[in-house]
Amino acid sequence: MKKAVLATKNKGKLKELQELLRELDIEILSLDDFPEVGKIVEDGKSFFENAMKKAKAVSEKTGLLAIADDSGLEVDALHGKPGIYSARFAGEDATDAKNNEKLLLEMKDIPIEKRGAQFRCVIVAYRPDGKWIKTEGICRGTITTEPRGEKGFGYDPIFLPEGLDKTMAELSMEEKNKISHRGKALAELKKEIKELL
Repeated sequence: MKKAVLATKNKGKLKELQELLRELDIEILSLDDFPEVGKIVEDGKSFFENAMKKAKAVSEKTGLLAIADDSGLEVDALHGKPGIYSARFAGEDATDAKNNEKLLLEMKDIPIEKRGAQFRCVIVAYRPDGKWIKTEGICRGTITTEPRGEKGFGYDPIFLPEGLDKTMAELSMEEKNKISHRGKALAELKKEIKELL
């Protein structure tokens, strides 16, 4: 069985990716399997730059195909913020709850019709010989006024996907994977990754 490394220690992301790529017969490992890789500083100016930096570094250090994503929430009324700073919106060691709290506070005076937002995900799959592919996915929706739901992670409890009456955190993994930014980017990746295997 071929192996690939997901350039993350995030258990939620790992589970999502393993589920989505299950039928490809690839063993998906994570950075927990390669402690020697160390921390990769995400100092890119875009989701693509960060994903590329992580995928390249992990592939070079492990000698395996590496898959890295960078994703985040872009809020229309905040001119695209938090964007690439989504994970640390409320500070370097921010928790999901703190990030959600800060975002809701910044948006407290914004009416519901102006609370449009999107999750964006860019994925880079990088092979040790330097060959790579990039895919992208977007999920449009609205920022709620309070968190709802226990599933998912990140901004899921305050993001209401377009056309649904449940937040991302109220959806099952299967429902979420069909519509999420990461699900869409991974569906594209699934079509294109065969040329890297």
